[in-house]
Formats: sequence, C-alpha cells, structure tokens
Amino acid sequence: MDLTLEEGELLVKLARRAIEKYLEEGIIDTPPADLNEVFYEPCGVFVTLNKIIRTTKHEQKELRGCIGFPEPVKPLVSALIEAAVAAAFEDPRFPPVTLEELNSIVIDVSVLTPPKPIEVEDRRELPKMIKIGRDGLIVERGFNRGLLLPQVAVEEKWDAETFLSYTCLKAGLSPGCWHDKKTRVYSFQAIVFEETSPNGTVRILELGQ
Repeated sequence: MDLTLEEGELLVKLARRAIEKYLEEGIIDTPPADLNEVFYEPCGVFVTLNKIIRTTKHEQKELRGCIGFPEPVKPLVSALIEAAVAAAFEDPRFPPVTLEELNSIVIDVSVLTPPKPIEVEDRRELPKMIKIGRDGLIVERGFNRGLLLPQVAVEEKWDAETFLSYTCLKAGLSPGCWHDKKTRVYSFQAIVFEETSPNGTVRILELGQ
C-alpha cells in the first residue's frame, strides 16, 4: 500500500488519540467519518510504543509495547485503532500505559504488505533471500508463530541469519529451526511512520533499503 507522509501523520495521530481516549474514557475510539478510501482498505499494521529515557549524557528509547495485525484482515484504520490500544494496555510483557507516561512515549506505525512464503530448495540458502532493511519476518511451525518487523534487524545490527534465528526465538522455537523445511518462513515489507518526539512531528523511518 502506498501512503503519503501526510497519511502517515494522520495514522500516528489516530493511534495516539485512540490510546488517550481509552485512558480517559475506557472506550475504543471510532475513526473520523471523512477519511480517504485508502484508510478503509484491508491492511496489516503494527503499533510500536517506545519510552524516551533521558539521562544527563544522552537519550535512548525503551520498548513499551508492540502489537498488531500481520495480515490484511481488517480495514487499515480499524486495525490501527485496535493495535494502538492493545500495544498500550494488552502487551503481556509490560504493565498498562498511564496517562502521565504517555507524554514520554513516541509512537511508530508500521503498515505492512501481505506476508509471502520464502521458498528455497536448500534451507541454507534462506538467508540470501532476506534483505536487511527491506524485509520483516514471520516464522511459523505448528501453533508457534513469531514476527519481527524490518526495523528490528536494522536497530539491532543483525545479519540475515541472526534475524532468522531471533524470529525463531520470538516464536518460542529453537534458534536454528529455520533450517527445517517443516518450519514456514514468510517475509513482508513495511512503511514506518514515527514520531520524532512525544506528540511531535512525524517522519518516514529510513531503514537503509
């Protein structure tokens, strides 16, 4: 899905508003009635919350929640609002976000392409099919499933093999499970819109593609 920076800015604002609405009123926000058609197209989307930690010497981000929809099962705006609320209040790794805390959180919205299986005859060739900065990964085996967004590999400075291994771990599997053909591996791409500061301007995140 092609989205402009202006459309991405609106997505981020809607995500923040959804979190604020839930904090203040305990209800799921309804999207504005005058949105462009693109916001109603089914699309995968993830909302990532990062808390800004400031020290006397520097500033760093700390993950505070990340949840979304890998597949295009809902209209983009509906999936966005649900994902934003879930990232703030339902990520099992973190306690619920508070209203005061929201002032120190930056929001990223990742809009995903549909996942596609990576098919290779020799599993040793799998890393060659993955481009860091372009691809996100899903690893699936039985009831186990794990997803890592493209920006994670860039932030962690992983190569393709390490990226595969950590996606296996995210799925609750052994890091080398991608070598086994019974493990399904999918790739997807994403356009990422991120706040430069809490409730600040929005930019498209450059992933070094």
